[in-house]
Amino acid sequence: MVSLDDAVIARIEKGGSRYEILVDPDLVDEWKNDPSSVEMDDLLAIGEVWTDSKNGERPTSDALENVFGSSDLEVCVSKILRDGSIQLTTAQRKKMVEEKRLQIISEIASTATDPKTKMPHPRTRIENALDEARFSVDPFKSVESQVSDAIKVLKPLIPLQFITVRLAFKIPGSSYGSVNQMLRDSVMREEWLSDGTWACVIEVPGGMKNEVISKVASRASEAEVRELD
Repeated sequence: MVSLDDAVIARIEKGGSRYEILVDPDLVDEWKNDPSSVEMDDLLAIGEVWTDSKNGERPTSDALENVFGSSDLEVCVSKILRDGSIQLTTAQRKKMVEEKRLQIISEIASTATDPKTKMPHPRTRIENALDEARFSVDPFKSVESQVSDAIKVLKPLIPLQFITVRLAFKIPGSSYGSVNQMLRDSVMREEWLSDGTWACVIEVPGGMKNEVISKVASRASEAEVRELD
């Protein structure tokens, strides 16, 4: 459980009222990627929803039912984190942005090459080019989606070549929600099959292929996958 000193406020305003929870800022991104991987006791400093956490004011169960459709803590937390905002201190935001920035640089460095030399670009070259482009990092947006945004601003500045692969997945309908949440930024096309299976084709950097397949398998053990030509 995160301490009150290290926790930040996640907040949403609905029905003319404010609803807040105290969360671990380091676990928010992990929770968004896979809620089942984070224990609620670890995510929250206190297992409560507040209307004013600083003054200890709490909403009634009826108010939660009216706003969130349930007074269940996990339901309320999910909607606040999905649709609300995170109130970070300047130091917390700076730390999280720098960590996410390093992850983005690492992903690009591991998948991009210089088309002339066929060699990877040095990380410092990628980092300097992102600085030149004034690329802005979102501490709560997935690394995968931000890599795509970073590549767009890098291409006019440094020569980049990527080996990409297309993967076709068949996912049981019962696992659609969690898998779609993870893949949605990479989906090229999708359809529902007559047996209730969700089928999709995604495109990812070749170096991320095994990682993506592994992540999908962890959420849908019965998933089928094949690489397309």
